[in-house]
Amino acid sequence: MSLVELIAQADERGLTASGLACLDRCVPLLGGDDESLRPLWASLAEHDAGEWGVGLEQARDKLAGQVGPPDGPQGEAALLARRMLAAAPATRSVAEVRAWADACSVAALQIHRLLDPLDDPAASVETRREGRTGGMSPLVAAELRRQVTILELLASHGAGGLRRALEVSTEGRRVLRAVVSRRSRRQG
Repeated sequence: MSLVELIAQADERGLTASGLACLDRCVPLLGGDDESLRPLWASLAEHDAGEWGVGLEQARDKLAGQVGPPDGPQGEAALLARRMLAAAPATRSVAEVRAWADACSVAALQIHRLLDPLDDPAASVETRREGRTGGMSPLVAAELRRQVTILELLASHGAGGLRRALEVSTEGRRVLRAVVSRRSRRQG
């Protein structure tokens, strides 16, 4: 099943986890640490929509004071990550989180495409989300796999899949942190 189909079929928790995981993997671009979004994951695990709004404001405050992005692809990627955070809905209605999860999916794939040292021959990341994956660059392919895995985990295990979804996201965050670090060393 394509990523677009998985998002279309996901419930509120799966959609929220999907968007949050995309944002979580991109936290290194915002200068955040591994705990930056932890309150949001906790509210999702407890299915506490009220705590989601509080956690979201805390995350925005924590990540707002970070150093501005550098120029070039890394700066563009950081801008996309900031937009993901800014667009996160304060309430978790299905319609709002579906739109956010979909936008986060596109943005996260675009971020990985911008930062991948190898070119992706596809005209857009949308073709990747629809299932046309031939010739994909490694960083984009890994991000696409993570997005699919998280949605499948939540679809098949519900709240029980959140721990594994967080583990998948943490692995992706480490990969992106390493990519950002390598790019910074080459440029600096």
